[in-house]
Amino acid sequence: MKYIIVLGDGMADEPIESLGNKTPLEYAKTPMMDGLAAKSEIGLVHTIPEGMNPGSDTANLSVIGYDPKKYYTGRSPLEALSIGVDMKATDVALRTNMVTISEDDVPYEEKTIIDHSSGEISTEDAAILLEAVKTGLKREGYEFYLGTSYRHLLIWDKGEVVDLTAPHDVLGQTIGQYLPKDEVLRDMMVKSYDILNNHPINVKRAEAGLNKANSLWFWGAGTRPALSSFEEKTGKKGVMISAVDLLKGIAVGASMVNIEVEGANGGLHTNYEGKAQAAVDALTKDGYDFAYVHVEAPDEMGHQGSVERKVQAIENLDQRVIKKVVEGMEASGEDFRLLVLPDHPTPIRVRTHTSSPVPYMLYDSTDVKNNTWHYNEKEGEASGNYVAEGHMMMDYFLEKY
Repeated sequence: MKYIIVLGDGMADEPIESLGNKTPLEYAKTPMMDGLAAKSEIGLVHTIPEGMNPGSDTANLSVIGYDPKKYYTGRSPLEALSIGVDMKATDVALRTNMVTISEDDVPYEEKTIIDHSSGEISTEDAAILLEAVKTGLKREGYEFYLGTSYRHLLIWDKGEVVDLTAPHDVLGQTIGQYLPKDEVLRDMMVKSYDILNNHPINVKRAEAGLNKANSLWFWGAGTRPALSSFEEKTGKKGVMISAVDLLKGIAVGASMVNIEVEGANGGLHTNYEGKAQAAVDALTKDGYDFAYVHVEAPDEMGHQGSVERKVQAIENLDQRVIKKVVEGMEASGEDFRLLVLPDHPTPIRVRTHTSSPVPYMLYDSTDVKNNTWHYNEKEGEASGNYVAEGHMMMDYFLEKY
């Protein structure tokens, strides 16, 4: 038996008036997911433990089978693993977003955050901007590392796990009350605006109608993580297929293999087919038992507040990932189990994550159901199937009980 999880990050949502009071998942044309749902078990799973923030970090740890209450030490340390930073026990890692803030002629703290991702800036442009930041903000005990797109890293030697706000949680708001209390971190954010706002890269971006990457934003502080091996834990050899450092870092921590897919970028226009084919090849040609295919696009479109693009991301997931995975596995003749779910909701209404349970669909090629379900939040709830602790879902998926 082969096992595949296809995770549409932030795919779950709330009913939206412009969609006829349907969620994007209900409204989207998803013939593959709906066809599978009629042959599958569907339900709801609560991926966020009580009292923890609804981040992709805690949620994906949960889906992969690691109880966040036991294993979570912060988001950024997981990304540090992906980037290849060998953190010391005394290091604190901080996610460093390149964000877009308003250019009004007011003090920094009175500016407004416009975009947490700087229009999904390319890694190539971000690398040039980060070099300018490294030069302009050079301080002993603080080291910047390049990540992917807008997502980068700061390692703070002998640092503190300070309380910081995620930028996607305060879009459209004045930033003053959300700035770090730590004076050095706050000062670096203020000075980053002076370095970046009129940088030639940002001048060109503005001329092209793109959002500037004109400020750093620190969040997600944490210490070195210690995950147990996924293979030792489950008995399955696993691969991770994702464009984002967080998921790659979880894979590194769990001693899974990361598969790089050319053109996979974490945005709406990613290499969906390449991800699907990489999963099929890993399972049918390379001897792996488990593949985790992570697609970031629905989450990014939720943060952008774009109903149309979130629907498009879900339709892409349906036709360009799930359909390709199922067709490839069926053609191989391998028995397989497929679990489709989001990690958390990213509702258009709030443009950030929430803790509500998410719909799951579990298809087994050796145990085909016969029902009338479609795959969405409403019917997942109507099924009556509910997994209260998300990290228990993995054992159920792998048929361990």
